[in-house]
Amino acid sequence: MKEGLDSTPVVSDIPAETSNSSPGIDLTSSTTSEKKASETCSKVSYWSSFFASTFSFFDTSSGDSTTSCCEKKTSHGRTYGWTFSLKRLVGGGSMRRLHERLIGSSKTGVSSSSSDIWLLGVCYRVSSEESSDEACNTNGLYEFSVDFSSRIWMTYRKGFDAIGDSKFTSDVNWGCMLRSSQMLVAQALLFHNLGRSWRKPMEKPFCSEYIEILDLFGDSEASAFSIHNLLQVGKAYGLAAGSWIGPYAMCRSWETLVNSTQQSDKPTLSMTIYVVSGDENGERGGAPVLCIEDVAKLCSEFCEGQAVWKPILLLVPLVLGLDKVNPRYIPSLCATFTFPQSLGILGGKPGVSTYIVGVQDDKAFYLDPHEVQQVMDIKRNNSEVDTSSYHCSVVRHLPLDTIDPSLAIGFYCRDKDDFDDFCARASKLTDASNGAPLLTITKSHSSSKTVCKDFLVHSVDDESHGDFEMDNMNESEISTQEDDWQLL
Repeated sequence: MKEGLDSTPVVSDIPAETSNSSPGIDLTSSTTSEKKASETCSKVSYWSSFFASTFSFFDTSSGDSTTSCCEKKTSHGRTYGWTFSLKRLVGGGSMRRLHERLIGSSKTGVSSSSSDIWLLGVCYRVSSEESSDEACNTNGLYEFSVDFSSRIWMTYRKGFDAIGDSKFTSDVNWGCMLRSSQMLVAQALLFHNLGRSWRKPMEKPFCSEYIEILDLFGDSEASAFSIHNLLQVGKAYGLAAGSWIGPYAMCRSWETLVNSTQQSDKPTLSMTIYVVSGDENGERGGAPVLCIEDVAKLCSEFCEGQAVWKPILLLVPLVLGLDKVNPRYIPSLCATFTFPQSLGILGGKPGVSTYIVGVQDDKAFYLDPHEVQQVMDIKRNNSEVDTSSYHCSVVRHLPLDTIDPSLAIGFYCRDKDDFDDFCARASKLTDASNGAPLLTITKSHSSSKTVCKDFLVHSVDDESHGDFEMDNMNESEISTQEDDWQLL
């Protein structure tokens, strides 16, 4: 997925808006306010172009060879003052980030919809009606806001040590997929070490497990899951500082990085990674296949032959269309957020990677890595460190039908029972997909059919997917629509 940001000179002069500076979380937004925000954001491209032209005009004027040295110096001083003032205006919080020229106007808050919100396997009931679904949290918007702001947020950073032999000391304009993937893995570690119900404390000191997780994602080679180390192990998949990458290469790079740390004297991730691939190792069309036999073998190797089933992080890279996601897959994508094992989606709009953590109706809630922040030095023994730059208080959303068809879904299974439960849910989702499954489950490579539910330990009731129902397409509709799989 290419980031594809505009490479005009004005990019480096306009700092990104800082989301975590907001004192509260924008939860309610009426139709009027969203329209107003959209109208305001739609002018960004025009004004950015205007100011860029203005800066160029000043630079051209100040360089006129017919001007005397004295006049030139005076003119340059006035030019700098105007340019500096204009740049400060453009760089203020009133101007949206330039990347939104690609992703569109970023809508914030939760609309007036009364539909349930699903956030990484937890349901938040927005309406005041009573619910019989035990998975739903009846405290609604407030609990959703606390949960959302407790998710670890990774963004562009500047000022870190150069990456490898390159001169890059920042990942601005090219590292959004790396940061999005860091967020997904960080949530897996939060769930594993602190549980799904963990929320960021309001006061210090913070618990050591939380600080240790942040330390793993520091911006230096000393931090196991830094972008420095990801780029190093990902060279075989085309990763390089300053270049854009896709979800499949990102998933494989994480697999390689985690495997390398497991072989060290001090493994840093207490779980294994399994990339669910399709035909020809995931590089061609076809629904990815999760082979239970392979997962069992992987867990056994990780446990060094012991009977204990170790936690596993499942990554499912997908291409669900050509220019846009085939509508047949959207109900299934929504349903994955109802899984207790859900870790969200690495995705966004074409050219702009984000971390999608929740859904409501036709909207996807996401954490945006396109904020530029100064590098942080977090030590695992410092429980008083300021971690505010790792959490976002602004709830953003985008239409599900506009996300890039190249994406990756994540799931965390704590033990064998949890894995079996995931397989049961995934099998049920496949059965209801009308011939457009996100993935299929097989018992072994010799199996030509998907695993039947009787094989699995757990069964899933009819309401396991919450309010997201699969489209009931007739045969003619199915036959006229292609699955739109393509090369990754």
